[in-house]
Amino acid sequence: MAVPLTFDDVRAAAARLDGVAHRTPVLTSRSLDERAGARVFLKCENLQRVGAFKFRGAHHALSRLDPDQRRRGVVAYSSGNHAQAVALAARLLGTAAVIVMPSDAPPAKRAATEGYGAEVITYDRYAEDRTAIGRALAAERGLALIPPYDHPDVMAGQGTTALELLADTGPLDALVVPVGGGGLMAGCATAARGLHPTTRVIGAEPTTADDTARSLAAGHRISGPVPRTLADGLAAEAPGELTFAVNRALVDRVVLVDDERITAAMRFAFERLKLVVEPSGAIGLAAVLDGQVGGAARIGVVLSGGNVDPERFAGLLAG
Repeated sequence: MAVPLTFDDVRAAAARLDGVAHRTPVLTSRSLDERAGARVFLKCENLQRVGAFKFRGAHHALSRLDPDQRRRGVVAYSSGNHAQAVALAARLLGTAAVIVMPSDAPPAKRAATEGYGAEVITYDRYAEDRTAIGRALAAERGLALIPPYDHPDVMAGQGTTALELLADTGPLDALVVPVGGGGLMAGCATAARGLHPTTRVIGAEPTTADDTARSLAAGHRISGPVPRTLADGLAAEAPGELTFAVNRALVDRVVLVDDERITAAMRFAFERLKLVVEPSGAIGLAAVLDGQVGGAARIGVVLSGGNVDPERFAGLLAG
């Protein structure tokens, strides 16, 4: 498959998102640099609108719909952050949103999604196919389906994260990005290659949800049952078709991180940086703290989100 995303696509998305998405800060920490043995730059998408990078892709995709489709509305499926992002983008753009969410999604994410005005339909993530449910709703109601990652406009929007990071930091030796379905990774890899081709692009994936690592090793997409991981936002059955085409071409490698190290990274971010980062958002930091990004003097890390229930967050840090 031809690579379905270009650097120009990411730059065009940045122009459309200017003044809509937050330009999130890039933070540094002497303690982190000492632990990593490198200069580390953290792109804080936990401070993005809806608390995650997902707003970038969702708003960009919805903004490119024609007026007739906007009148009819959109449907999306998500465990939480994409759900909130589509719901808010729909409200800002004056359209209706239906969101298919797993019944065990974090309560705070569902409440926020409904708070933005979306209709939520639940399903069993371990027994039902969310893609099939979303497609059926799209056909039945005439809605535009906005998938969480496997969509060129979504990937382009997510890539603006790395575009901003590299504009603020200059060239990096390595860029570490969380990997679930692969949309953020694809967009960021495209931006990094377009700006600084020598930057090593590294994905960080949960040990129990390593579909992208296995797929890259095999040279083709590998699917399996829905994995169970603390980083629920990264629990994909398989890489996206479009995202895998990009990541296979541009990503240097994927490192695996277990739940214990993810929790330790969340604790580090809170204690040393005063940041609340959800498990999925902390995985890149965990990889750096675990010493899995060697041979790099300057490392960029995407903290992809901060949506975690207070009780769960407190329990993880205490545990």
